[in-house]
Amino acid sequence: MSLQPAIIQWGISSYSGWGVNGLHIAINWVRDGLFAPVCSMPIRTEELALSPLEWRRMSGFLRDSSALCEQLAPHPEQEVSVSVPVLRGLGNNLVGSRSIGRAIVSGAPTIGVCYLEDTNLGDEARERAKAYEDILAGSTFVQQVLQGAGIACARAVLQGVDPTHFHPAPRSGWFRDRFVVFSGGKPEYRKGQDLVLLAFRAFAQRHPEALLLTSWHSPWPDSARSLSTNPQIAAASFLEDGRFDVVTWATNNGVAADQIVDLGHVPNADMARILREADVGLFPNRGEGGTNLVAMECMACGVPTILSANTGHLDLIGDGNCRPLTRQNPVSADFGAQGWGESDVEEILEALEEVWRDRDAAQRVGLHGAAFMENLTWRRYAQEIGEVVRQAR
Repeated sequence: MSLQPAIIQWGISSYSGWGVNGLHIAINWVRDGLFAPVCSMPIRTEELALSPLEWRRMSGFLRDSSALCEQLAPHPEQEVSVSVPVLRGLGNNLVGSRSIGRAIVSGAPTIGVCYLEDTNLGDEARERAKAYEDILAGSTFVQQVLQGAGIACARAVLQGVDPTHFHPAPRSGWFRDRFVVFSGGKPEYRKGQDLVLLAFRAFAQRHPEALLLTSWHSPWPDSARSLSTNPQIAAASFLEDGRFDVVTWATNNGVAADQIVDLGHVPNADMARILREADVGLFPNRGEGGTNLVAMECMACGVPTILSANTGHLDLIGDGNCRPLTRQNPVSADFGAQGWGESDVEEILEALEEVWRDRDAAQRVGLHGAAFMENLTWRRYAQEIGEVVRQAR
């Protein structure tokens, strides 16, 4: 019996949060025979990092997605109704993702998948919410924001990790004589890379063996300009081709050139072997609409992880599974930042020192984090979304 088609209405990629999310919904639906996923955005195969087996198994998905895009291409900027389920990505103010040519595909049903950071939701957002049978919030924080705005159809479904990649395993040992601090995520004020630099700079002055290992790139490098919001930090630097120049920015802010390694763009499937080289992961993020995929992957690899205790991170913080940053001050912003938190640089420094001083205790924290993450997989996420779709049909 053929599977029910279901449309994913955002881009698929191995290099961005949304892209990885959609990719793993598709992979797990195909493998587990839940739905026949189709993407309504053109898929660039060079943006996918798959194994030869995955390429073979996902060939039907790629073929069907290309055919759907051909059907939608003559209808730019139009609303197209279909008789199959549609997953639509939702961001701030519940503005929805679109298909090829900015077409809007509405399904039977249409389910929203929501990751937002701006907590200001007005009448427009409430009106948009009426188009959805369900809105799946990427964190308890977002669920509470939506419900607080009177949007009752919201429920939290937490994203996951791929445990075939992200799990405790031996290191390769590339940095045997260094104390490696890993920090990853889209470069922007919300992600707190400015706080990472301030804390690491002080830590590295005490510990010359310290090394900052970064994965701070995204398809939208201009977002790094927002880091200049912090007056204690020099403005972001950029290369001639427009990419964020992490090393120059770090050295302009007092980090020695031999104490930072920038990884550039890394496909998701390659991150696990990198994360396991770290002694600690550092995520003093100010606001997370989801649960911070990179932090989840860090924890899943058994790396002791320092997390700001705010917004979506709160879903990850349990008894002894990470080092929470609890000194959180309100964030002043010209948008809705209710629930955001400004981490204290001194507490970040204290947390780094704790890991440096007691590696055995830090290892126990890392293993607790990995055990916690065993229940947060992409397979579970795809199954939960699939069940919501089935119930709404």
